Amino acid sequence: MEKNTIAFKRHRRLRSSSSIRSLVRENHLRVEDFIYPMFVIEGENIKNEVTSMPGVYQFSMDLLLDEVTEVYNLGIRSIMFFGVVTAKDEIGTGAFIDDGIVQVATRMVKEAFPDLLIVADTCLCEYTSHGHCGVIHDHDVDNDESLELLAKTAVSQAKAGADIIAPSNMMDGFVAYIRAALDEAGYTNIPIMSYAVKYASSFYGPFRDAADSTPQFGDRKTYQMDPANRLEALREAESDIEEGADFIMVKPALSFLDIVRDVRNLVDVPVVAYNVSGEYAMVKAAAQNGWIDEKQLVIEMLTSMKRAGADIILTYFAKDVAKWLKEN
Repeated sequence: MEKNTIAFKRHRRLRSSSSIRSLVRENHLRVEDFIYPMFVIEGENIKNEVTSMPGVYQFSMDLLLDEVTEVYNLGIRSIMFFGVVTAKDEIGTGAFIDDGIVQVATRMVKEAFPDLLIVADTCLCEYTSHGHCGVIHDHDVDNDESLELLAKTAVSQAKAGADIIAPSNMMDGFVAYIRAALDEAGYTNIPIMSYAVKYASSFYGPFRDAADSTPQFGDRKTYQMDPANRLEALREAESDIEEGADFIMVKPALSFLDIVRDVRNLVDVPVVAYNVSGEYAMVKAAAQNGWIDEKQLVIEMLTSMKRAGADIILTYFAKDVAKWLKEN
């Protein structure tokens, strides 16, 4: 049989050179896509590397601006602060006081970089003595009582200068409560980036080292989602949209790319994927052992999140990728 009589499609034509591959590439990473998480710790002259997250540090307030300056100069325009404190109590008072560590950091950074977006993680777990995301009664989180404190936290963060409120606590009704509180306080233009789809994942371990937020008893499975569930994610996202969420987040990202796509197909607001600490730590560990090409793997991993439907990626790799993108 003559070769030219056999009909088949030649897909390789569009892969034949680097220039052609670039021309037809469907998804692209941009530095504008990233939110960079940062840890602020009490004290002075502190730059502690998180043991389980190589390259990620806790910064005291006096060193924070130097780090933010580097982030800004790389072209990253969105960051998120997490506070690391020693004084904790049953209700997480440090989350909503005006002179809380994140509030002070926010005011300082906004003064220095007015156009830098600060996304406020709105939760109590870093500030409660028990490490849970709300008020505890009978060894369980009281949903409705916790809502009042989360609303106070959101208002205090907006007052400090936060540009976006990002509640991560997974209480029922948290978006509705926070939206009402922000509006009542005059912050009607502050959007809410809801951690709408947050799974009770094993990928959070390194973050809990960094933020000192490990639960002192039990786990968070009564309020975070079962990783086996898919339809539940759609219910959570839909209800948060109805309550006023302006962004919808899926966390973690890498093991839940199917959920990112489902959410993208459901909602018409920006979708955020959180490339969490455990995902970061695994890549760094493999890279340190020489088992992978870190740059190529990270680019591939984050691109998969964009391909799945994420508009924005919250990632500890933001600085690394920003440098790599400058090289290309």
